[in-house]
Amino acid sequence: MDRLTGGDSSLLRRINSAVTLRALRDGQALTLTRLAGDTGLSRPTIEGVIEDLSGAGLVAEVGQAPDGARQRGRPARRFRFRAEAGRVLGAEIGAHTVRAVLADLTGRITGGCARPVDEALGADARLSALREVVDELLRRAGVTREALWAVGVGTPGILDTEGTVRLGTAMPGWTGLELGARLRGWFRCPVLVENDANLGAIAEHWRGSAAGMDDVVFVLAGLSPGAGSLIGGRLHRGFGGAAGEIGALHLLGREASPERLLSLTDTPLDPLDEAAVARVLRLAREGDAVARGARDRFLRRLVHDVAALVLAIDPQVVVVGGWAAGLDGVLEPLREQLGRFCLRPPEVALSALGEEVVATGALRVALDRVEAQLFALEPAAAGGDRS
Repeated sequence: MDRLTGGDSSLLRRINSAVTLRALRDGQALTLTRLAGDTGLSRPTIEGVIEDLSGAGLVAEVGQAPDGARQRGRPARRFRFRAEAGRVLGAEIGAHTVRAVLADLTGRITGGCARPVDEALGADARLSALREVVDELLRRAGVTREALWAVGVGTPGILDTEGTVRLGTAMPGWTGLELGARLRGWFRCPVLVENDANLGAIAEHWRGSAAGMDDVVFVLAGLSPGAGSLIGGRLHRGFGGAAGEIGALHLLGREASPERLLSLTDTPLDPLDEAAVARVLRLAREGDAVARGARDRFLRRLVHDVAALVLAIDPQVVVVGGWAAGLDGVLEPLREQLGRFCLRPPEVALSALGEEVVATGALRVALDRVEAQLFALEPAAAGGDRS
């Protein structure tokens, strides 16, 4: 890299552009005088920056102030960030659902689409279902695939930095799938692939139950629970991307496996699927003593798994998502047991984002990529090659 000097006017222009874009990102239309005051740049400098950003399609001039007040002389020109200049997409590829959400460049969600899929579906068919959901979403929104600036995708399993699934037992044909490479063949923009529970932690920190908290554990409580963690506001993936795979703890003792914990008889629950689990939970709610015992055993195991992570990380909050978030009274047993097992019990809360938590986290990851480009000090062509 060439050494930067005080006379590097190109770098100075990029700094000025980034500062001005940040001032406009909250959606408020500002005058040149206000922009100069907010950024500390001179009026002539701001005029030049606005001209460049307008040419790049990132800033637009708006009409006269809507208050209708009569003004003497020429009204001040006002400018806004063009959030519609591009789109970001967040998607989830799950065992039972594929889902996508669409947002503008400020992260404002403008649409969503989801479709149930069979858990026995192969990898190719599952990816085709996602493609159909994305195409339907874009069609409804009236935007083309070329309008996407970045795409985030969440899925179960252990993934490497390129988006290859190193281990994925939740869906057929998932282990070894070069998911990132497959998806990048569809889109003309960056595609970022991440574990679903990790994205749940990111989503809840962004606009959910963990907003404003930087040490977070998000538990995606399903048949094989997983967890995502933020430490100091940053995602902790682990050396090989396997951090938070608490569902593997049952391998330490087969008697503690989900199919045994949720069984209403002396034999393991077979098949172990969402319908079978839903039946057990329904019977427990209706007062069936055996079903209550099965539910309570499962909750105790979940507490055991979560407590191991809480002791290691000491989070401020544990957020529970996934179908277990709908269990009657799940919070109180978690609070009580974590209070027994942990030196400093964390807050415990249900997910505020429900079924869209993974796709919302994927959207946040995509938006982070776009913001890194918009505010980069290295030269990049807005709206051009974003790979």
